[in-house]
Amino acid sequence: MISKTKNNLLKNLPRWVILVIDLNIVAFTYIISNFIINNFTNNFNLVNVYLKLPIVVTVYAILYLLFGTYKGVIRQTGLKDAQNVFIANILSFFVLLTFSVFIRNTMDLTDETVHFYRFSYSILFIHSFVATVAMVFARISYKSTYAYYLGNNKRGKKVIIYGAGDSGAITLNALAADQKSDAQVLCFIDDDPKKSGKKINRLMVHHSSILTDEFIQNNQVDEVIISIQNISKSQLLKISEKLTEYPIKVKITPAINDWINGNYSTRQIKHLKIEDLLGRDSIELNNPIVENELENKTILISGAAGSIGSEIARQVARKNFKKLILLDIAESALYDVEQSMVSNKKNDIEYIIGNVRDLDRMKNIFELHKPDYIYHAAAYKHVPLMEKYPYEAVNTNVRGTKIMADLSHEYNVEKFVMVSTDKAVNPTNVMGATKRCAEIYVSCLNALSNTNFIVTRFGNVLGSNGSVIPLFKRQLEQGGPLTVTHPEITRYFMTIPEACQLVLEAGTMGKGGEIFVFDMGESMKIIDLAKRMIRLSGYKYPQEIDIKVIGLRPGEKIFEELLASDENTTKTHHEKIMIAKVNYSKCENTFENISTLCYFAKETEYNRDNIELVRKIKQIVPEFKSQNSTFEILDQQA
Repeated sequence: MISKTKNNLLKNLPRWVILVIDLNIVAFTYIISNFIINNFTNNFNLVNVYLKLPIVVTVYAILYLLFGTYKGVIRQTGLKDAQNVFIANILSFFVLLTFSVFIRNTMDLTDETVHFYRFSYSILFIHSFVATVAMVFARISYKSTYAYYLGNNKRGKKVIIYGAGDSGAITLNALAADQKSDAQVLCFIDDDPKKSGKKINRLMVHHSSILTDEFIQNNQVDEVIISIQNISKSQLLKISEKLTEYPIKVKITPAINDWINGNYSTRQIKHLKIEDLLGRDSIELNNPIVENELENKTILISGAAGSIGSEIARQVARKNFKKLILLDIAESALYDVEQSMVSNKKNDIEYIIGNVRDLDRMKNIFELHKPDYIYHAAAYKHVPLMEKYPYEAVNTNVRGTKIMADLSHEYNVEKFVMVSTDKAVNPTNVMGATKRCAEIYVSCLNALSNTNFIVTRFGNVLGSNGSVIPLFKRQLEQGGPLTVTHPEITRYFMTIPEACQLVLEAGTMGKGGEIFVFDMGESMKIIDLAKRMIRLSGYKYPQEIDIKVIGLRPGEKIFEELLASDENTTKTHHEKIMIAKVNYSKCENTFENISTLCYFAKETEYNRDNIELVRKIKQIVPEFKSQNSTFEILDQQA
C-alpha cells in the first residue's frame, strides 16, 4: 500500500484534479459558513444553500481559471502559491458582494425570486476566509505527506546540510522535491549555538562542533552541502578546511542571484572547487561603461584560443559590438573556441589562423578589418620552456607584441590592451623579462601615438592552460603524489573571469600609458593549495595522496610580486584596481634597444646564441636577475 502511494505521489496531480478538489473545498466551506452564521438564529436552510451553491462555485471557478491557482506543482507549494489562492478568493468575494449589492439596490426584495439571489455579506466574507485557509492547508498537507514518504525517507546517499537558515530550508525542500535525487537528509549543522536543538521540517539542528570522525562514521555520512547565503570567502575557507578532513564529498549551493529564473533546483548544487577557496572575496566589476565603450566597435583579440583570450572573447561576445575577430596560431584550440560559441546569435565573429610574429600577415589583417580595439593576449608563458628556448620567448612576447603595437599605431587603433604578468616584476626568468620588455615598449610608444596603449598585470590564473590546477588534477587521477617545487613557494591567484574582467575594465578606464594591477589580497602557498585539492577530491593527506617536493625549476622564484621596487600606485574608482606609476624617461634608447633585440632574434634564429640574446634582454631590463638558470653567469660577469 505504501509502495503504491509513493508511486502515485511521485507524479504531479493532474491540473483538472486540483481544480476539482479546490471547487469541492469552495462548495463544502460555503455550506459550513452558512451553518456557522445561520445556526445561531435557527435560520439554516440546506435547500437554500444548495440552490445558491452553483452561483458561488461558478464565480470561484472563473477566477481560478483566470489566475491559474490549479497550475502550481502542489508538492512544491510556496508563498507565491498561497498568495495566488488568496487573491483569487478575495476577488471572488468582491464579485459576489457586488452582485448582492446590485440585487439589493435595484430589485424588488419583496419578490421571492429576487430575495433568493441576495447573499449575506457576513457569510460571503467568512466563506472567503475559510476557503482560503482550507485550500492552503490542503496544499501544505500534500507537500508534507510527499516530503514524509519520499523526501526524508529516501534511502540513498546520506547528506548533511551545513546552514540552518532560509537557504538551508530551501535546499532541503529542493532535495525532497527532486524525484531523481536519492539524497537522504540526516540533519542540519550550524555555527550558531542558538539554533542548536531546534528542528526544521522534523530534522534536528546540531552545532558544528558535533562534526567528528566518530559522528561521520556512525551516521555513514556521504556528503555535506554548504548552504549559507552571502557567505564570505574566509568563512567558506574555514568551513571547508574542517570538512575536508573527513572522507566525504563537499558541495555548495549558488548565491540567490545565480538561481535559474529565480528558482532553485538540485542541479545547481555543485562540488566545492578550488576556485571557491581563494581565501578572499571574488572581485566583481560591473561597469556599464564597458558596454558603451565596445558598442559598434571592431575588436581584435590575439591569442584568442588561450585560457585568457577565449574568456575575453566570450565576455566581449555578449556586448553589442560591430565585429569580433579572434586570432590565434593554434588551429585545434581556435576550432574549440568556435564550437563553444556556436550558440552565440551574432554572426559577425571571424576566426583567423595567424601568427603575431608574421608582419605581412598581421598587416593584411589590419588593412582588411581596421580594428578599433586590440586585446593582445598572445604570448608564451611557461617559465622552464622559455628558459630553454629564449629565442621563442623574444620572437613571440617581444617582437610579436612590437608588430601588433606598431600596426595599431599605424592604423590608428583607439586602444591597445596588453595582457601581462606579475612575473614581469623584478624578473628572474626569460619569460618574465620578455613580458617586461613588451610592457616597456608599448608604454613608451603610447607617448608618441594617438593610440592609447594600456597594460594589465595580474598573477597566476586558476585553471588556465598549463597552470598548477590542471597539473594537480592529472596527478590525482594517476594516484599521486602531487609535486611542488618548494615548500615555501607562494603565488597570487585569480580566476579566469576575474582576469578577463580586469582586461575589459582596463580598456575602458585606461587613458594610455598605465599599468593596471589588482589588489589580490594575500599570496597563497602552493603546498596549501595542493593539500586542499587532495581533500576536496575525497582523499586523505598524506595517508592516501602525498606531496613531493621536487626543487625549483629553471628561472622560478619563491615569491612573486605585483609591483617593482621603483613603482608606486595610484587609486582608481574601484578599490581593488590600482595603477602602477612607472618612469619611462629613456624611451629613445628603449626603442633602439628593443628594435635591436627583435632584429637580432629574427636574424640569428637558425644560428642561435642564447647567451648573447639574454645579455641584450638584461641590458633593456637591468633588474632581470636569473635564478636557478644557466644565464646566472651573465649576472656574475656584470
